[in-house]
Amino acid sequence: MKNTVKKNISSDIASSLLMLVLIVFICYTLQSVIVPILFSIIFSVLLYPLCRRLENKGMARSWASITSLILGVLVILGIGYLLVSQTINIGNNAADIASKIQGVADKLLDWLSDKLHVSSYELVSQGKEKLSDSMSDMGSYLTRTLSSIGNSLSSAILVPIMVFFFLYYRVFFRDFCFRAFSSTPKAVIEEGLEKIYFVLKSYLVGLVTVMGIVAVLNTIGLYILGIEYAWFFGILAALLTIFPYIGIFIGSIIPAFFALATKDSGWYAVGVIIWFQIVQTLEGNFITPNIVGGKVSLNPLVSLLSLFLGGMLFGLMGMILALPLLAMLKVIFDIIPQTQPYGFLLSEPDKAHLLTARQKKKAEKKKEENDGGE
Repeated sequence: MKNTVKKNISSDIASSLLMLVLIVFICYTLQSVIVPILFSIIFSVLLYPLCRRLENKGMARSWASITSLILGVLVILGIGYLLVSQTINIGNNAADIASKIQGVADKLLDWLSDKLHVSSYELVSQGKEKLSDSMSDMGSYLTRTLSSIGNSLSSAILVPIMVFFFLYYRVFFRDFCFRAFSSTPKAVIEEGLEKIYFVLKSYLVGLVTVMGIVAVLNTIGLYILGIEYAWFFGILAALLTIFPYIGIFIGSIIPAFFALATKDSGWYAVGVIIWFQIVQTLEGNFITPNIVGGKVSLNPLVSLLSLFLGGMLFGLMGMILALPLLAMLKVIFDIIPQTQPYGFLLSEPDKAHLLTARQKKKAEKKKEENDGGE
């Protein structure tokens, strides 16, 4: 009997691992198709409220879908235009900035040579040697980069088309889900689809709101420090909050280097990094929890792992898609009884799971006293 149970457990584990490997292989092989589809679904969720409002005003679904799509594209193009035009303005002053960076680099070389007891010439020659070694791989890197740009351009054309069809055929796709899972009651499927939509919408709307608040805070701090192009760097860093836990820190590096190159003192760069870390602390502990709240409660450890896995599978796009997909997966796991333990694993731990043994005893004692008092 025990041998039979062990065999069943072993076969279940083996089949689960085989299925997982197969799914990862398919995702990696078909990433050029899967990534645009996933982005299309996310953009469709963002545009759906606008599309439905236009339909309620009497517009046909086809025209409501097209109008919503055009407005969404215009917003994205507008933000892109502002960022690109500001980048060009900064580029016009590239010569002055480059000369200041050269001065900073010279000071850094002098400091390193003094601390390491190595001449500046040796440091430069070692740097050139490392650079020449890395240049040997530059050809293959450029090939991969150009290929990635080509795939991104084709996806950029494909995504709006798919967004239109997701909006236009949304009832058709819902009926497909009913037919595909005909053994499951319609009410359960309907509830699952509504939960997935609610979680995705909460995450995306919350993310956009958080980005707006973070952009304002970043810009205010940079203005106070007297950094040029404050709103540009503030918005750029805010857009990077799409990568949780690390986005704002990454966004602080560019304005810190810019401050180092354009200001007389290195303390401005330190001030930029400190201010951005304050903003990141506010975002992680107050802004995001209060805006998103318990609507999208994911385990921080699993979230970080999903970012790494998404990056390994789909690159930068995978890191952007990781959390929305994880939130959707949690909803699906919570609905299916057999996978509910995995849904529990993906959720944020309760306060009870974070108590120490001493705190637990204290809480139990307090509960007993309250029960005795009643």
